[in-house]
Amino acid sequence: MARLLYNLALLLLLPYVGLHLLLRSRKQTEYLQHVGERFGFFPSPQPSPLRGEGAGLPSPASGRGVGGEGLIWLHAVSVGETRAAVPLVAALKVRYPQHRILLTHMTPTGRQASADLLGDGVLRAYLPYDYPFAVQRFLKHFRPAVGIIMETEIWPNLVAACKENGIPLLLANARLSEKSARRYARFPNLTRGALQGLAAIAAQTEADAARLRALGAPQVEVLGSVKFDILPPPEQIARGEALRQMIGPRPVLLAASTREGEEALLFAALAKRSLGEALLVVVPRHPQRFGEVAALAGRIGLTLQRRSENTPINAQTQVLLGDSMGELFAYYAACDVAFIGGSLLDYGCQNLIEACAVGKPVLIGRSTFNFAQAAEQALACGAARQIGSAEELLEAADALLRDEAAQNSMGTAGIEFAARHRGATAKTLELISRAMR
Repeated sequence: MARLLYNLALLLLLPYVGLHLLLRSRKQTEYLQHVGERFGFFPSPQPSPLRGEGAGLPSPASGRGVGGEGLIWLHAVSVGETRAAVPLVAALKVRYPQHRILLTHMTPTGRQASADLLGDGVLRAYLPYDYPFAVQRFLKHFRPAVGIIMETEIWPNLVAACKENGIPLLLANARLSEKSARRYARFPNLTRGALQGLAAIAAQTEADAARLRALGAPQVEVLGSVKFDILPPPEQIARGEALRQMIGPRPVLLAASTREGEEALLFAALAKRSLGEALLVVVPRHPQRFGEVAALAGRIGLTLQRRSENTPINAQTQVLLGDSMGELFAYYAACDVAFIGGSLLDYGCQNLIEACAVGKPVLIGRSTFNFAQAAEQALACGAARQIGSAEELLEAADALLRDEAAQNSMGTAGIEFAARHRGATAKTLELISRAMR
């Protein structure tokens, strides 16, 4: 009955789906691409032997990849989940070299991140909306041997369809904040039915596992976060060193993965309190906001350059806008101190583990619910410090930029912190192998 009501609600919302995509396309035109995939319509297989987007898609009739290969499907809704999936994709390729890997996404930025990070090494598509006809077409087209949903995307019809088709579906690297748990708890029967239909659940922390169990998940294993297994790519570090040469000897404060409203606070604080010779590098979380952030700096009266210009940074430039995709590790490598966005306002903090892994001192705000345990551990071991406002951020950053010993101490603590918690990928791989057997 719960799923019947859910499907009736989806049916009522169907006329608004196109409007939703149209509105999103006003800021990001890519939302109007591959629209058919969102309803379960995928291109026919191509004769090309190339591995990559649109090349060699499995045939609906054979249910196999090119050359008779099986297919493993991972769902990574957007950029963060896609980045987290990279070490797991690499491990799956080693364990199952005869299988193709399909990555599905819900956002264009997630899809682009997949292309940037994994290139032609995987297939990629949009996961259809959770309409019964759409998910059935998706499963019939690709016929995956197993499905892995990264973090927490619970789709009742998708779970039910996988179970009906004998496809084990796992929830991997699962995290569930108190806020999200309260939202799912509003629909207890629907949520419980979906969680009980999963073949396995691997939670990041005991707190995540407890919230999932309270919602009705029958078996939850705590395996840690695969994000600790993401190692800084050497080519990104080299790119960061090249960027640092373009910047010159100036100290660099990076504001990474900033969210809407945070840049305004940072720019207003910077206009009142100078960082001296230091350069503020701002990398917005969403690329569709690059122009908006640049315009905001101009209105406040700050001198800004764009990374996309690829020119040496002028001594008078106060802000460098990181308007490029797939370079976050390079920005970490180029900075002296990293502030992690999403924590200054109530967004829950973006991934602080990557900055720690590169060995950079980390500053975070008060909102950390997306990485609560990692933030707590990083603060406890001295890899990170917490601030309460944009003014406190600039004050703490200015002090760190003048204290090389403190930078080195925090950076070393960050490297040790990241290394100490690695290993979740191998455990998750074993869970997937059990489900496939």
